[in-house]
Amino acid sequence: MTEHVPVKGLQRSQLSNRTGCNIETIRYYENIGLMPEPPRTSKGYRLYDETHVRRLRFVLRSRELGFGINEIRGLLDLVDRKCQTCAEIQERTKPHLAEIRAKISDLRRIERLLARTIAQCSGEDVPECPILDALAA
Repeated sequence: MTEHVPVKGLQRSQLSNRTGCNIETIRYYENIGLMPEPPRTSKGYRLYDETHVRRLRFVLRSRELGFGINEIRGLLDLVDRKCQTCAEIQERTKPHLAEIRAKISDLRRIERLLARTIAQCSGEDVPECPILDALAA
């Protein structure tokens, strides 16, 4: 269950704790423009609010789903301009799903090949090993 408690004036370490995101990663996302520059106190401390928390969670979840930085940037651009439609989001995310399905297919092929190779191995204490032969081929 997601917390919806308004937050004002979080420091970077608190934003990190709240989202589970490493402080250096937050700094990186700011440097590349995925996170907006937060306002600062008179002493120069950054102060993050609930919009920063939501945006960082969006970025983190997007990364968990395998989206690249440029893909996330494109999605955030639509959100920031407040002009996104479900059709546009679907258009931008369908190619990513196709890539994931292709990777799954490749991994299944690799799994079958490795399983066949391992099945050829006697498992005995002999120097000849079909696994090494297959890797050297």
